[in-house]
Amino acid sequence: MTHSRRLAVASILSVAALAIGVHAHAQSKKYRFGFSQVTTLEPWRVQFNKDMKAEAAKHPEVELVIADAGDRTDKQVADMDNFIAQKMDVIFISPKESAGLTGVVEKATKAGVPVFVLDRNVNGDSFVQYIGGDNVAIGRAAGKFIVQALGGQGKAQGNLIEIWGNQGVQAAHDRHDGVFESVAKEPGIKLLNERVDIDWKQDKAYEYMKTMLRRFPKIDVVYAQNDPMAYGAYLAAKDLGREKQIKFVGADALPQEGATWVQNGELAATFLYPTPGAEGIRQALKMLKGEKIEKKVILDTEGVFPANAKAFIAAH
Repeated sequence: MTHSRRLAVASILSVAALAIGVHAHAQSKKYRFGFSQVTTLEPWRVQFNKDMKAEAAKHPEVELVIADAGDRTDKQVADMDNFIAQKMDVIFISPKESAGLTGVVEKATKAGVPVFVLDRNVNGDSFVQYIGGDNVAIGRAAGKFIVQALGGQGKAQGNLIEIWGNQGVQAAHDRHDGVFESVAKEPGIKLLNERVDIDWKQDKAYEYMKTMLRRFPKIDVVYAQNDPMAYGAYLAAKDLGREKQIKFVGADALPQEGATWVQNGELAATFLYPTPGAEGIRQALKMLKGEKIEKKVILDTEGVFPANAKAFIAAH
């Protein structure tokens, strides 16, 4: 074989190898998914991203791009605009708030990009699917637990503190309404405090609970709308030596947070708020394969108590 012929064959082989490589890459990265996440400061959001990445990793045809909005609506709108401009195959959004993100979700839909809304919803129905937990069901489960802890239906007696996350978020109202479906029927249960936004934060709940403990010599149950606030309240009571007199109830049940605090005997109970990211990936792939999907997917909750906390943590 002449030198020039050898070069020609080598050239053909390298082009073929390149073509195979490009084809393999195209096969392995067939779909680009953009996810606009509101914030990564909250542990639940960190878990959310982790679960979503783990599911995406099971599907080599998926490339997942996550944008962190830093808890700002304007940044989240910009992230969505960026995904629309990139012509993502699917966009996921977990909105900071409904009204401010409705417009950009509609814009994506009009541009022909399917949008999946995760956790908090937007207004209207200009999206493919909503996936989230049922905050009313979480509240209901917590409410039933509180009534039982205070003596049972028709006999419950005790003083209750409720610690709110943020009244501007529907989830907070749902978790409140669910609890009070059963608690409001019990004349023996007295709600001691008014609504104050504690913004889902442990340190703010700690400071707020210190004030409540000074104001009220007898508190039987603290219901906080998430686990970090329940734990903050517990730490405030512990500092005053009153933690044994009070049952602390939270929600979210992250394995390394709420569920662990229940196992440690610091919280009396927590209720799972499942992250919707993994299900989002699965549902989007179903849609892209031409399968019919529902407009709304609601994920189940479960209670975590001292008796099942260890098993729950092992399973999650």
